Amino acid sequence: MTDFLTALALVFFIEGCLYALMPGRMKAMMRMALELDETVLRRAGLIAMFIGFALAWLLRAA
Repeated sequence: MTDFLTALALVFFIEGCLYALMPGRMKAMMRMALELDETVLRRAGLIAMFIGFALAWLLRAA
């Protein structure tokens, strides 16, 4: 559970950095995401999820 909470905290930190350092670019990216088809967003999410899982698996195995 500690690893999960640490990973969640890291996500919040990275997300916060993006909004703090380049708020205009983040707003533009949100507008772009609103224009994308849901299928494209779903595929991108699944790919990101798979890559994240694989990386976590490899890091924990090492």
